Amino acid sequence: MPAGTSILTPIVDADGWALDRAGPADIAVLRGWFPDDAAVRVWGGPNFRAPFTTESFAEDCHWPAMDSFCLREPGRDAGLSMVAFGQLYDRNGRINLARLIAHPDRRGEGIGRRLVGLMMVAGARLLPLDEYSLFVYRDNAAALACYRAMGFEINADYPADQALADECYFLTRPVEARFR
Repeated sequence: MPAGTSILTPIVDADGWALDRAGPADIAVLRGWFPDDAAVRVWGGPNFRAPFTTESFAEDCHWPAMDSFCLREPGRDAGLSMVAFGQLYDRNGRINLARLIAHPDRRGEGIGRRLVGLMMVAGARLLPLDEYSLFVYRDNAAALACYRAMGFEINADYPADQALADECYFLTRPVEARFR
């Protein structure tokens, strides 16, 4: 289990949206959000195996070893309530937000901002670090706008060990005391 399993979840915002640990049923639902192998590789990275199976999908997104969360919409049946997913881990001394995704039918509704905001709270509680980081494809204008609106800035020091430097931006922002 991840190091931060003691975090109390769900984390609920003022409007009742909840960030909760992702379980096996959530991972199964998440698999259905990708129309093809190319889409899952854009989301999960170039090392995702394709075509994927239930087992390889869970393994390649490092579930349950990596802290994995789903955003649940208030007032919906449990099976329909997951509208976004993301993961957290310590990457070179930063709280890295990874594999962030909103349900394909719900994009453009502000769900990404809710997800990122609650993931930042969870990350600050799980990992005693001073900065967040994430990667985004340069052509993903909607995601880049979301992250910039949440205070992330493009960091010119792209990690040398990370592939796709010519295709992705590396973004960072400080952890605010209010998230701890």
